[in-house]
Amino acid sequence: MPPDVSSAAALVFDGVSKRFGAEGRTVTAVQSVDIGIEAGKVAGLIGPDGAGKTTLMRLAAGLLRPDEGRIRALNIDVVEHPLAVQSTVGYMPQRFGLYEDLSVQENLDLYADLQGVAKADRPERYRALMHMTGLAPFTRRLAGHLSGGMKQKLGLACTLVRPPRLLLLDEPTAGVDPVSRRELWSIVYRQVREQGMSVLLSTAYLDEAARCDEVILMHEGRRLGQGSPQSFSAPMRGRTFRVTAPALNKRTLQTRLSAVPGVIDAIIEGEQVRIVSATPHLPDLSAVVEDGGALRTAPADPVFEDAFIARLKGDASMSSAHARLAEESRAAAAGAGHNDAVIEVRDLQRRFGDFYAVKGVSFSVQRGEVFGLLGANGAGKSTTFRMLCGLLPVTAGEVQVAGVDLRHAVAQARARLGYMAQRFSLYENLTVLQNLRFFASAYGLHRARGKQRIAWALEAFELTDYAGAGSRDLPLGFKQRLAMAAALMHEPEILFLDEPTSGVDPLARREFWQRINALAEAGVTVLVTTHFMDEANYCDRLVIMAEGEVLAKGTPADMKARFRDAEHPDPTMEDAFISMIEAHEQRKEAAA
Repeated sequence: MPPDVSSAAALVFDGVSKRFGAEGRTVTAVQSVDIGIEAGKVAGLIGPDGAGKTTLMRLAAGLLRPDEGRIRALNIDVVEHPLAVQSTVGYMPQRFGLYEDLSVQENLDLYADLQGVAKADRPERYRALMHMTGLAPFTRRLAGHLSGGMKQKLGLACTLVRPPRLLLLDEPTAGVDPVSRRELWSIVYRQVREQGMSVLLSTAYLDEAARCDEVILMHEGRRLGQGSPQSFSAPMRGRTFRVTAPALNKRTLQTRLSAVPGVIDAIIEGEQVRIVSATPHLPDLSAVVEDGGALRTAPADPVFEDAFIARLKGDASMSSAHARLAEESRAAAAGAGHNDAVIEVRDLQRRFGDFYAVKGVSFSVQRGEVFGLLGANGAGKSTTFRMLCGLLPVTAGEVQVAGVDLRHAVAQARARLGYMAQRFSLYENLTVLQNLRFFASAYGLHRARGKQRIAWALEAFELTDYAGAGSRDLPLGFKQRLAMAAALMHEPEILFLDEPTSGVDPLARREFWQRINALAEAGVTVLVTTHFMDEANYCDRLVIMAEGEVLAKGTPADMKARFRDAEHPDPTMEDAFISMIEAHEQRKEAAA
């Protein structure tokens, strides 16, 4: 049994290993793991793609059998009595099994039947769950017609129809907007407080890890550490700094700082760049600004994310691909023109029957700009994207993309666009190389040109070792690399990215944004939707939408300045976003 864990612990892993056979080889998903989860606590399971988080969840739920070791859940031997565990523990997998052709109420009834909830106990439990999740007005709506955030809340409600003593949640907030994420966390902690529930959840959001009572850090199937979020961040003191350079835009500054020896991490944070050093001192940054330009630095308080990145990156060296991206963006920055508008949208509308998914949306995007579309689930972002890509007809309004009227010359515009869908949209039954060949052919890249671009994609996205691997079996981060490589095969002028990093771990997200920054510095225009509010800081300008309309537009600094007050002297993008959405809801209620 792991040290310092009593026999009354909610969940105990003792020397647990799990291996899988794949394509004639053995993959160790979990290796000699010791974990103890205290009763009545919320524990976060954190780690990059392929760390073993989902395997651990399925082992704890009795859905997989370990090859070595023992597991006890609520003092039940999971290996000996898996059915007893499955009837006692609540488990919500990443893709919860809602029946989309059933209503909210019918889904609740179905899971109450499966969990053996007495009919006399159901009405009171349903009322509590619907009030808690805010789904009370939607009990007759089909689950398939709910927004992403509402689906996640319904999935959690179905899991809680019979309150379990131990709740396992596998990335419950993936792809969910910040308002819904906050509501889901409120529900979880209410269960802990009122039901005495113990919770183990995995998440790709490191700010969520900081809300947990304790954190378990996994990497390549092993436990790297376990403790409070503060126990991880405290040793980072003296290694975190904020940097500004008036002569450089924040993307260029971030790219150059990433290439400095001794810098482990560099991310855009507001109008500054936050860096993590390999040792407790500020690295030599003299080469960042040419001709002796001004560079300002200040210490920053460490957070859990700093410790996560430092622990997993290990050293300050970049891959050759990343170094090349940094050099390319430095060279391209001087020559790219960013003045002319390449996208013009005026009074855009999209109607489905009597329902307006998008109404009266207007904005413009400049060449080489990273432009963000933000909004809660169901705000109309993806619908707007699909119209701008020519994948969905425009009901009304004017749309000019790359100088082409999209309502009259869709095919001509598409040839100049790249599109990366919200979910992995390539051919999973094809290998990586076969997918690249298909898209090269689809874009009219034949013979020598096609071979050249395929070779570029394999090298630039570090996919060479995976060329013969089935796309279905790739880790999520590599699926995203492949999808982006396919979208860039024909060297488009404009790149559309619809929630490209949803569910992707923080290391993969950083790598993804390095590539986006390099493209923008080279003059490629990028439109992106995201639910990661820290990623909104990478945008030059953005629009925030709600219920198909534009609530606000401007730079990230503009958005945050609106909500700066004595209580929030330095508001984050998430603070600004949630305040804006809540103000919109209040105005709507007042007008009703």
